[in-house]
Amino acid sequence: MPKNYNSCTAAMSKRHKLLIEHVAQVVQVTDCGARALTKDSMKNIAVLQGAQSGYSVLIGREGTIVDIGTSQEIETRHSKDDIDQVIDGSRKCLIPGLVDAHTHPVWAGDRVHEFALKLAGATYMDIHNMGGGIHFTVDHTRQADEETLFASFSDRLHQMIQSGTTLVECKSGYGLDLENEIKMLRVLERARRESKIDISSTYCGAHAVPKGKTADEATKDIITKQIPAIRQQIDAGKLHVDNIDVFCEKGVFDLCQSKAILQAGKEAHLQINFHGEELHRLGSAEMGAELEAKAISHLEEISDVGISAMAASGSVAVILPTTAYNLRLKPPPVRDMIEAGVIVALGSDFNPNAYCSAMPLVLNLACVTLKMSMPEALVAATLNSAHALGKSDLHGSIEVGKLGNLVLIDAPRWEHLIYQMGNHNNLISTVVWRGNVVYQKS
Repeated sequence: MPKNYNSCTAAMSKRHKLLIEHVAQVVQVTDCGARALTKDSMKNIAVLQGAQSGYSVLIGREGTIVDIGTSQEIETRHSKDDIDQVIDGSRKCLIPGLVDAHTHPVWAGDRVHEFALKLAGATYMDIHNMGGGIHFTVDHTRQADEETLFASFSDRLHQMIQSGTTLVECKSGYGLDLENEIKMLRVLERARRESKIDISSTYCGAHAVPKGKTADEATKDIITKQIPAIRQQIDAGKLHVDNIDVFCEKGVFDLCQSKAILQAGKEAHLQINFHGEELHRLGSAEMGAELEAKAISHLEEISDVGISAMAASGSVAVILPTTAYNLRLKPPPVRDMIEAGVIVALGSDFNPNAYCSAMPLVLNLACVTLKMSMPEALVAATLNSAHALGKSDLHGSIEVGKLGNLVLIDAPRWEHLIYQMGNHNNLISTVVWRGNVVYQKS
């Protein structure tokens, strides 16, 4: 019998993975099983505070939360001998892992030179029409092999984890042909299997019209070749793809082309989650609502009719504060959306055009530039963002039965994560993913 047999057996027999105890404030977001919050419920979030012993959250062997209560209650119900790891959360706050509902994180070649052009007055479409923007990144991404793309993508995911993100939506879209779109989706699939973060994968072959094709030709190629081939890869178990995206915009894919692509994706059992109403008002919010889109992103130019349509359909508005900030666009009418009952979520839009992987900074921008309250912003970056990805059954709140994806903040109140703009690296003490500590401040 090996010398360490008894100790190994004891470790394997432990029932629970992690206990975070004596936390001053546990921000559950919701404690009633809600899948999304709207209107005034976004302001009235569930927070546990005030207990002399603090509060504890216990995560089981499978990575899900099994108990929540005062530390005194948890101590009476569970023995620490049955727990692998215990973290002292005294004088700290605990929030759900942040959810980034919109990113483009797989690419090669930076666009810092374009940032200088924008500062000098060039618009997004000016740069796009000069062959820059998405096309610049497409050229570099097509030239890069999978290992190169995976290495840079892994570094970016690590940055997100350190900033408190535990679930992120990740798009393809810098390939624009079948070979390179599948190459990007394979990179996403590898990361989904190997990285310590949850990934919702999105096929975005309609991110731009490829050079040498018309929008009609690109639409036909996507519908007749790319979507069927990707569906075949999914059915064979080689890829997991959750969503389909299209850049519905003047000069890119028009309303009819976008609708045809999204409908084809829906028929291939992909959730509709697309770019709409960013630079021009085309009626894409109304179109998306008609298709029962899971989510529509950007929406700077959404109309009152579009807001009403999204509220009625339940389509989530994924708001991207960094985009409007970097491109100096009119901010989307978030207050009107919330008052109308639209489900509002947040994303970083991390990409070469809006280089921000830190959701705490997005939260600050949402409050300052979009006039959201801090509780509204937190809901939009946790529960509602998870709902935009069809994953709020397991993500976005601290409740028994949900995944143990948590962020421990070294501050007396959770709001410091938003208030201390750009200081999240000092404030975030520990990031937990499925009950595993994946980041701890040294």
